[in-house]
Amino acid sequence: MSEDRAARAGAALERLDEIARRLRRECPWDREQDERSIVPHTVEEAYELADAAGQGDDARLLDELGDVLFQVHFLALLMEERGAGDLAQVAEHLHAKLVRRHPHVFPAASSGTGGSAQADSAGQVLANWDAIKRTEPDREGGIFGEVPENLPGPLYARKVQRRAASAGLEEGDAVPYQTVIAELEQLRAAADRETAFHEVGDVLFAAVDVARKLRVDPELALRAAADRFRTTITERSEENAP
Repeated sequence: MSEDRAARAGAALERLDEIARRLRRECPWDREQDERSIVPHTVEEAYELADAAGQGDDARLLDELGDVLFQVHFLALLMEERGAGDLAQVAEHLHAKLVRRHPHVFPAASSGTGGSAQADSAGQVLANWDAIKRTEPDREGGIFGEVPENLPGPLYARKVQRRAASAGLEEGDAVPYQTVIAELEQLRAAADRETAFHEVGDVLFAAVDVARKLRVDPELALRAAADRFRTTITERSEENAP
């Protein structure tokens, strides 16, 4: 980053810090917030950001990035008030983590992390990331340690699949189209609702695996499909309106 851009960014963040602290002091709503109450808004803002990115709307993306940035800043301010950390510590911790988990970019600084210093593909980068993460202190053990169970279904399934792949429990890199077909046949043969419930889950899980291998976000892809369906039905209903 050039000195000019660094100076502009620093000045802008200082102004953001000033307004966040003033809101915390003077706004009744902001004064009432804690981590538990603010995080639902953080999640909502993240979804709005994802929607803006998916729509390719740069003006809205700029706006939503600001909302997410404020959420991060505000949460760091809450930690600072409790003496548990501050925004500088957040940034420093992140910097150290990114260096540590990218040994192929920072081989000297990342020696002894447990990851390979070579990564010729995005898949190898992810495998390195997961391998290094498992060696870090205070991490929950096991292949699926610290996989949040409250993730949306498609993202939860993708994360579980990725962890298994990073642990070497996946054979080959082929896109498993045939698995989806096989699961659909089993769903077709389901004789009762309980079996159908099980098989629908298997179909969706297999479809997420296909998306993962194609490096497509299954959550965003499903939302885009729902939006296309919504548009089609709306246009059809308008055409048929008296």
